[in-house]
Amino acid sequence: MAKKGREKNTANKAKHSKLIAQKKNKVKSKAEERKARLKAIVELAKAKQ
Repeated sequence: MAKKGREKNTANKAKHSKLIAQKKNKVKSKAEERKARLKAIVELAKAKQ
């Protein structure tokens, strides 16, 4: 028999997935920013030599 009524736990799963995606994107963007800063520092050091 098919279930009747509201589906169980789908709202919480959706919210959790959204939050985890935000967290992953935040970590990824911070890593990219750090990489860009290091690259700029290296370029500056090469220019001075």
